[in-house]
Amino acid sequence: MKPTANRHKKLSTALLASVMTLSSSVALAFDSGSTGADGAFSPTVNTQLALPPDGIFNFTTVNIPAGVTVTFAKNATNTPVTILASGDVNIEGAIDVSGGKSADVGAAGDGNVGDDGLPGIGGPGGFDGGVGGLVGSNGRGSDGIGPGGGGGGHLAGSESCGGVGGAFAINTGTSSFSGCRTVKIGDAYGVQELLPLIGGSGGGGAAASSAFRGSGGGGGGGAILIAASGTVIVAGEVIANGGASGESAGGVESGTGGGGSGGAIRIIATTLEGDGQISADKGLTGTNANWRSGGSHGSVGRIRLEAETITRTAGTTPAYSFSSPQEVFVAGMPGLRITSVAGVAAPANPTGNADIVLPSSTVNPVTVEFETNGVPVGNTVTLTVTPIGADAISVISNALAGTEASATASVNVELPTGPSVFSASVSFTVTASLGNDMSRYAKGEQVERILLAAGPQGSETTLITVSGKEYRYPSFRAAF
Repeated sequence: MKPTANRHKKLSTALLASVMTLSSSVALAFDSGSTGADGAFSPTVNTQLALPPDGIFNFTTVNIPAGVTVTFAKNATNTPVTILASGDVNIEGAIDVSGGKSADVGAAGDGNVGDDGLPGIGGPGGFDGGVGGLVGSNGRGSDGIGPGGGGGGHLAGSESCGGVGGAFAINTGTSSFSGCRTVKIGDAYGVQELLPLIGGSGGGGAAASSAFRGSGGGGGGGAILIAASGTVIVAGEVIANGGASGESAGGVESGTGGGGSGGAIRIIATTLEGDGQISADKGLTGTNANWRSGGSHGSVGRIRLEAETITRTAGTTPAYSFSSPQEVFVAGMPGLRITSVAGVAAPANPTGNADIVLPSSTVNPVTVEFETNGVPVGNTVTLTVTPIGADAISVISNALAGTEASATASVNVELPTGPSVFSASVSFTVTASLGNDMSRYAKGEQVERILLAAGPQGSETTLITVSGKEYRYPSFRAAF
């Protein structure tokens, strides 16, 4: 048995407008669930808040005055932003969780070739764009990140195809140039209720030309939930727009990346007032002198407003869906994670980059251990090990043992020398009652099966309905 060294792995964390006036005849007083532990939030200057590990702030009241913009620094697991308030929320300034623009390239750039091709960064809870293609290689840009990530552009003869915009509420299309239509489209995902809360996906990176890198894709808009037991007034702005892709210029310019999709905004309150801007608009593809090298725009995101009384008369971008207050968080979703490899514990927040490094004296085969919650015992977990530059290896664990609430399994696998990426998956049929309960996350259709997976782009839960439709969610978004 060969010793192994420096084996990297990707681990799983826990799974997954029109004018309107509506009043209830009885005051029902929505409860946000805020503990008030973070006190009153009332910034007087532009402020960036560091997201706590779970992404949740427990304020008493929130007051953002005109001229003040609040942004957020991502946490380790890139959760959405959740603002809970036991009292009122008054937004006269701005809250911004938008995705970032990718760098301009070539003659349109800033003269620093080091940033050419870099992607736009997703807003908190959103996903990054793809990287622009390299000069002197096959030139292909990488796909955008996220459930609706747009495809990376490729070379079509001498033409550099642009990247596809990131999807969210709707699918996104490819370039109008026929040679570029084989690029992967961005697939729509999620539901209008925004349960669970998910951000926007990144646009694909563009292909390179013979002279310049392709521009990276725009970052997907982030995701934010504002829930107040009292009144939410939006007189200013709440923004979760997708990021644009970088521009390109010159006679033989490279392609431009796809725009990032808009993100997600959900606001819940006893009363909702104010006609300020609420926007989760698409990110645009960068401009380019050669239309055949242009990318496509991203998709719009999703906006959900929930209140017992709403006096807002302005629309939103895109149009919002509305209901009385619903549950704040998803509860009871199943989960899967890798807990250890060769006896070395997996980190709580894996990154996919050297999460576990085994000593060269490690002897094959090694044992990989898993734990699940909400998965019936008796099912098996499939582990796939993908070495750098070699074919993937798949092995199946023993049967999950324990209880449905908490079960474990393990598998032995021969690891090749060098870095490898690990992914794990388990698929199981759900009971009719659970399938009916989960229909709210599948556009009202009964869920028949669940697939839990952890791969190079993060952990994902796929709900499969009785008709075969699939609804995908990043797993940690469902684990509150």
